Amino acid sequence: MDFALTDEQRALDDAVRSYLRDRFGPSQVRAVYEDPAGDGDPAELWKAVGEQGWLAVLVPEEYDGMGLGLLDASVIARAFGAGTVPGPWLGTVLAAEAVRLAGSPDQHKSWLPRLASGELRGAVALHRPGSSPVPANAPATAGAGKLSGQLQLVEYAGGADILVVAAADGIYLVDPKATGVSLTRCESLDRTTRTWTVDLDGVTGEKLEASTPDVLQDLIDRAAVLVASDLVGIARKALTETVEYDKTRVQFGKPVGSFQAIKHDLADLHVMVTMAEHATTYAAYAVDADLPDKALAVSIAKSKAADTARKATSDMIQYHGGIGYTWEHDAHFYFKRAKRLEYAYGDAAQHRERIASVLLDGAVDQGHLQTDGSEMSVG
Repeated sequence: MDFALTDEQRALDDAVRSYLRDRFGPSQVRAVYEDPAGDGDPAELWKAVGEQGWLAVLVPEEYDGMGLGLLDASVIARAFGAGTVPGPWLGTVLAAEAVRLAGSPDQHKSWLPRLASGELRGAVALHRPGSSPVPANAPATAGAGKLSGQLQLVEYAGGADILVVAAADGIYLVDPKATGVSLTRCESLDRTTRTWTVDLDGVTGEKLEASTPDVLQDLIDRAAVLVASDLVGIARKALTETVEYDKTRVQFGKPVGSFQAIKHDLADLHVMVTMAEHATTYAAYAVDADLPDKALAVSIAKSKAADTARKATSDMIQYHGGIGYTWEHDAHFYFKRAKRLEYAYGDAAQHRERIASVLLDGAVDQGHLQTDGSEMSVG
């Protein structure tokens, strides 16, 4: 099958990358990095994200959105990864997806236009960090509409206007300023994000009326695809920067990129990155088309993207020599972001266990996935 991005999707990719290149490049990312006490959400960038429609990509047109698919959103995510872009784009897009997939018509009208425009910022807590990315690992407990529990490593919760919280009986919207919500800022190795611990103590939540375990799994899978897209964006940028550097860095009178050991390793890495890009693109398409193999495609994409970004960014440091280890070089932006996202919405090992479950059982049986840690077992 001949599978490629459409002209419109390539134009979207060009538009995002052109803006980031011209208006929010490495120097602006470094300013966020070097201000650890800041909110990590530059106002000018957030304004542009809203005005350009990048938050509205998955919102239906009737709610002031673009009405596009996950594949289009993954194009934006890949460009954001390549630019190590900070800000709550992902959390806001996923909050809108939760409302779109599980909300009632009234909830659609109430929330989607404001999330699409950037009037509201969203943050999500869909499963416990480190646990298998399945509905059974929802981070909150619920009773009579009251939510309790500790939500860990919630990106941009401190600046969010709405929290999307998964519990055993459904998906809830929570006001982060409500009584019963307390937020604690966490230190993060990757300063292209800001993370928070959110403690819920009997806080009232607004349940998304159509939320079910299947809908929550769909939402988690969509999140995994977008994170995988970010990772392959990181990987491709890291490889490109490394190749360009090693064409000009001279040792023993020759560019180091001409040495056989380096040249062959970078060629292998190019193949690895290309395969991860294809896997991620297909996963987004499979989810959009609701194909029978979408669960398999998602886990292949996330596991392959995580492995590839880890190698590409570590190789970037190695093949930049002494400068690659310094704070002054940008290599650590990519490496740290890749390490953080490697574990988001399931790490490579967890997704490979899911792949085994799909291939051996013919379907993902939630009863085969453990709920108390990072391991998933085949039944």
